[in-house]
Amino acid sequence: MAIESPTSAPPGTVGPAAEAAPSLSGRARLVLFVLCAAQFMVALDFSVLNVALPVLGEDLGLSRSGLQWAVTAFALPSGGFLLLFGRIADLYGRRRLFLTGLAVFGAASLLATLAWDPASFLAGRALQGLGAAVIVPTGMSLLTTTFPEGPLRDRALGISGTLLSLGFTIGMVSGGVLTDTLGWRSTMALLAGAAVVVLLLAPKLLTESRTPQRPKLDVPGAVTVTGGLLSLIYALSTAAERGFGGADVRVTLVLGVALLVAFVVFESRSAAPLVSLPMLRRRTVAFGNLGGLATFSMMSTIVFVLTLYLQDLLHLSALGTGLVFGIQGLASVAAGMYAARIVGRFGARRTLVLSLLGQGAFIAALLGLGEDSGVLLATVAVSLASACHLGAIISYGLTVTSGVPDEEQGLATGLVTTTQQVGITVGIPLLGVLSTTQGSLFGGVRLVVAAAAAILVATGLLVAAGLRRTA
Repeated sequence: MAIESPTSAPPGTVGPAAEAAPSLSGRARLVLFVLCAAQFMVALDFSVLNVALPVLGEDLGLSRSGLQWAVTAFALPSGGFLLLFGRIADLYGRRRLFLTGLAVFGAASLLATLAWDPASFLAGRALQGLGAAVIVPTGMSLLTTTFPEGPLRDRALGISGTLLSLGFTIGMVSGGVLTDTLGWRSTMALLAGAAVVVLLLAPKLLTESRTPQRPKLDVPGAVTVTGGLLSLIYALSTAAERGFGGADVRVTLVLGVALLVAFVVFESRSAAPLVSLPMLRRRTVAFGNLGGLATFSMMSTIVFVLTLYLQDLLHLSALGTGLVFGIQGLASVAAGMYAARIVGRFGARRTLVLSLLGQGAFIAALLGLGEDSGVLLATVAVSLASACHLGAIISYGLTVTSGVPDEEQGLATGLVTTTQQVGITVGIPLLGVLSTTQGSLFGGVRLVVAAAAAILVATGLLVAAGLRRTA
């Protein structure tokens, strides 16, 4: 059941509705809190464990190569199953699947908290990823079907995008604090507790929604796209650790591409496709998701390489590094406070282009970092880049989902969230491999920074050209 907006000016118009953020009713605030809390929880899971990995490995007996699987075990299912669960939610009920995902995520977090050996811990992480693959697309489609297109949806997505960005940052800071004070298991216990809270509130606040018709599930499409995404994520994650020389990396890379090609063929012939090819041919969907892929993949990569730069080159403490990214998080919050007004004044498409170009420009400023100094420049540049990143997150989601009928919102938001998860997953492996071509860490950092800035600017210009034809 959609929540009515007191105003109805569409994004991009200038008037009272566009200039002032609309008010939310008490119930709408609670619904938004539940949906955003779930998204925040998943974002937290992406980073909260990172600083705890060395301690965790020592405690459970995980080797250095095994520690990579603490991340990969989550990334594989969380990125690979998004489209499938987004479509299942459209057919069989978004609320039902959302609650199921929360239960799986909570139980998996508890298993990871109580893990007694590497196998039980990695099983918990994989199940967390599976739960996240359910929560993210269903939560987004519940949000876009609950809040009607216009100022209310702009504001809801602005808040959601802010918390998504903030969750990743807070995870990096809180992970270190929790590990130092309560041990690594507390990071997983935090997620289990958050899942329980959301699961207790959600059934009372969320109403069921699904497509009016119930076409058959596109099984060939589901198998090929899920297998293709799983293969590609595995190949890129493994390549970041060992390079592209391994047979398993080459085989899964080729297999992933082949399965995705097969997916396109199956979708073109299916009566009820998992992803509507006409939807992919919409320029707003194609170029919006391209912008989303660029902003997520490049921002996660920059955060990763800056962590190495600050700690390994400048010898900044974990607390000092956390403070740098804490300021970055505050910049995201500040940007989120004004994002809906900016989108309302300039439109989602123009905001997306300007955000990508701004993010690229501020990342390019990091080329001024020195080998033995640069904390201030790093803090300012990454904070401003993060503010632009937040604008890109919100505007690409709006660009993709605007104008899409409610019965296809699960498909559209499935694409949005797949772009998000795949972007976070593949950026570090892709540019991480690039950095290994340099003889020093500093040289690798500079090369990654230059590549990320160039990719963002080029993507911004490409998105501008592509979306101009739809205006």
